[in-house]
Amino acid sequence: MTSPSVVVLDYGSGNVHSAVKALQLAGADVTLTGDRSAALEADGLVVPGVGAFAAVMTALRDARGDELIDRRLAGGRPVLGICVGMQVMFSRGVERGVDTPGLGEWPGTVDELHAPVLPHIGWNTVEAPEESVLFEGLHDERFYFVHSYGAREWSLEIEKPFRAPSVTWASHGEPFVAAVENGPLSATQFHPEKSGQAGIRLLSNWIGSLAA
Repeated sequence: MTSPSVVVLDYGSGNVHSAVKALQLAGADVTLTGDRSAALEADGLVVPGVGAFAAVMTALRDARGDELIDRRLAGGRPVLGICVGMQVMFSRGVERGVDTPGLGEWPGTVDELHAPVLPHIGWNTVEAPEESVLFEGLHDERFYFVHSYGAREWSLEIEKPFRAPSVTWASHGEPFVAAVENGPLSATQFHPEKSGQAGIRLLSNWIGSLAA
């Protein structure tokens, strides 16, 4: 049986090599590349991201990654965003007074968490809906976070017959969105590639959905 093909988008941001290794361990045939054709044709596309929201958006646009993501989603082709790769899916990010437009796949603003200690670094539990595909078999696990900013509200409303997004929450000072599953677009605020066996199993769940 052929392993699903996954491209980790190489656009100059993110822990790309650890993501590649984790995806391989999870059962994918992985390529690290910025090649447009490969990114469009793969069964799944992973968009990593670390650092400032504005810097990640600039790098994505310079690499025309925004167009790749939009084209894949328009065709129902799966995309997985990680950390700031999740944050940029929202309408805008506000960091240190800099207000930057995001990709706008979801409404909402990413801004600084209201917490006594920032950044939020380390292992944390999440509250995932029972119907979640990503967290199947993982509802009691912990995942590794490194961030000071997040989406503190979820406002996207879906009309029937379309399926409502599956939104997973975590808390650090206040609740924030830890993961989203919305049709072909999935994303995690935490780092699956740094989350040990739980992270590998989550990536395996996503890869399994590509085969399905």
